[in-house]
Amino acid sequence: MKTSNEGLSTENGEVLEELKSFGLSFDEYQRLVQLLGRVPTRAEMALIGVMWSEHCCYKSSKRELKKLPTTGKRVLVKAGEENAGVVDLGNGWAVVFKIESHNHPSAVEPFQGAATGVGGIFRDIFTMGARPVCFMNSLRFGEIRAEKTTQASHNAFLLRNVVAGIAHYGNCVGVPTVGGELAFDSSYEGNPLVNVFCLGVVRVDRIQRGKAEGIGNPVFIAGSKTGRDGLKGAAFASRKLEGHKTEDRYSVQIADPFMGRILMSACLELFQEAGVVVGIQDMGAAGLICSTSETASRAKRGMEINLDNVPVREADMLAEEILLSESQERMLLIIHKDKVDRAKAIFAKWDVPFTQIGQVIEEEKLCFYHRGKKAIELSPDLIVHQAPVYELPATEPLLTNSSFPPLEKIPQPIDYKAFLLAFAALPQNSSREWIYRQFDYLVGLHAIEEPGADAAVLRVFLGNEQVRLAATLDGNGRYCGIDPYNGAKIAVAEAIRNLSVVGALPLGITDNLNFADPKNSLVYWQFKETIRGIAEACRFFDIPVTGGNVSFYNYSKDGAILPTPVIGAVGLIETDKPIPKLSFQHPGETIVLLGGWGEGLQGSLYLQERLGITGNQLPWFHLEAEKKHNEVLRLLISEGLLSTAHDLSEGGLALALIESVGSGRKKLGCSIVFPTNRRLDELLFNEAGARTIVSVPKNKLSAVLWNCQHKGLEAVVIGEVLEDYVLRLHYGEESIELKGTEIEKSWKNGLDALLSTTEDYGGA
Repeated sequence: MKTSNEGLSTENGEVLEELKSFGLSFDEYQRLVQLLGRVPTRAEMALIGVMWSEHCCYKSSKRELKKLPTTGKRVLVKAGEENAGVVDLGNGWAVVFKIESHNHPSAVEPFQGAATGVGGIFRDIFTMGARPVCFMNSLRFGEIRAEKTTQASHNAFLLRNVVAGIAHYGNCVGVPTVGGELAFDSSYEGNPLVNVFCLGVVRVDRIQRGKAEGIGNPVFIAGSKTGRDGLKGAAFASRKLEGHKTEDRYSVQIADPFMGRILMSACLELFQEAGVVVGIQDMGAAGLICSTSETASRAKRGMEINLDNVPVREADMLAEEILLSESQERMLLIIHKDKVDRAKAIFAKWDVPFTQIGQVIEEEKLCFYHRGKKAIELSPDLIVHQAPVYELPATEPLLTNSSFPPLEKIPQPIDYKAFLLAFAALPQNSSREWIYRQFDYLVGLHAIEEPGADAAVLRVFLGNEQVRLAATLDGNGRYCGIDPYNGAKIAVAEAIRNLSVVGALPLGITDNLNFADPKNSLVYWQFKETIRGIAEACRFFDIPVTGGNVSFYNYSKDGAILPTPVIGAVGLIETDKPIPKLSFQHPGETIVLLGGWGEGLQGSLYLQERLGITGNQLPWFHLEAEKKHNEVLRLLISEGLLSTAHDLSEGGLALALIESVGSGRKKLGCSIVFPTNRRLDELLFNEAGARTIVSVPKNKLSAVLWNCQHKGLEAVVIGEVLEDYVLRLHYGEESIELKGTEIEKSWKNGLDALLSTTEDYGGA
């Protein structure tokens, strides 16, 4: 039997197969041999295989990510420096936010995969010293319509359990889930995307760092015991899923939100006492080997760790298993040697296990002792910084013949009312209330409005001061599948537009980049073009990227997922005026379309759903127009001129009107008059950018129109808010009327109805 301390076998060509089991290529193995100056043991290869995996070292994305703008006058901690980026709010306070993915775990064990995804991002935020304020999530699933796929029941099973896992963790730790996004496409079948976002606030003088500083300072592990759950989870996330193997489930971590809650409480109390915590690092991907190597590397120091002192669930664990375990709710802390008693007292108060496992040493090496002798010795620099960095081939696809047909050749719906109700009921369009009602979004009293608006608005208490923050998640894989460069720019622009709709000035973005195999030259071209688009848009808007995540190797049974960048944006609301609502509020108010009617149907959901036309063109979009639109919108809100505001994006004006009527508790309607010199379907369903519908009190209408004219933004009066619960559309002599009760049945209950008719799926 081969032991973990033996070298690699070279008998009978076994070497390549063994390397594959460690997640290393032959070139990477040779690199490791050269860096070590000897043949590595199996234990060392197990550790390096995970730490040099795509998920941990970003070896195929690091070169491209450096092209993103990461600095700014408010940035206090840059992307990549610590667990999460930090942006200055002023008056001695800062906001911490980040987005991460848990795609592969959610594909094989959706409840625990989603729950531990939320738990991981939760720890990333409070590890920085910040108190978490809210969660959001961006979800993608395969089709749940039985007529579209034979896998509808499985996709619905994934959706139900992912949502349940998110709700379980967030509700238990007492942090509200305040919004997010949901999309469906066949490309995500069997490989859902579960991207989770968390935001917290921290006093600037209490920002924590992940550095193992101070020779002789003790190293502690706090939280849950270490087991075999989640073993090599980072490596699992760095390869393509191949069906639903039973062994993949062992790579999924198990969530314990109750331990997560008290671990956070103990850490935050500890941070209040200056000088106690020298360094802190969450044990997420790659567990103890990642947290020790990263903290040591940042400080250019080393550690001696006695693995026999690590609290374990199973007595027979190997050294590399203890180091690679991704058991949840664990934290690595470096405590000042003179403050140990105080740290012990605080963790004892919260009943959180707190065990010394080692100490900081001067020499830059990690020495791990197990069963009474040295088991592994590696350089933290080798683990963290000497991983290979690749620049892979990128091939731009040839243009196909799927160009957009002339508008006059596209037949319009015969029955507009029937089509609008069916359009509203699509899983892509229907209300997400089925999801939101599973979340306790009121806990902590941070959420000013219930989920479902363009951006979540948060009430945050900073000492004796109260500020309002806004957060949103946006992305469109369909757009990026057509044109990843411009699709990525649209994603950034839409996120900023959604902040502007609630009057927020953007502070920064965090991105989650979901793609297929980077070794595929087309996929890598999509990835590079997406980065180029995000970078260009962020520089144009002067907004930094504060951090994020890259998730590769995402495939459905039919091939690669759509290139799916998700943009998380955070803004500060500086005005004290009321925030416009999404739904109509007062009968008799005038409805104004800022940015004009828009034009064209290219790239629209309308054509994809109705005629199966995707084409190779995106909706009209221009960064300059977006900037002007946002500036005017924030100005109008700061002067208190708007009662409601809702941006136009996927689904166009049609879906925006349906949402503005159907989401209101007051059950008000509207009447809209369309110009007859254009096709009605183009006016209703085009997805041109830089547009918002607003409702305005009649005594403020002239001020709104004057401001728009003065700033050069087109503003069109298109209708009025009605006391009747109805959506009336007037097009010349033609009139279309959708009753509010019909909208509720189609749009508000659409997702509920689909899930209730989909048979439950018994497992993977």
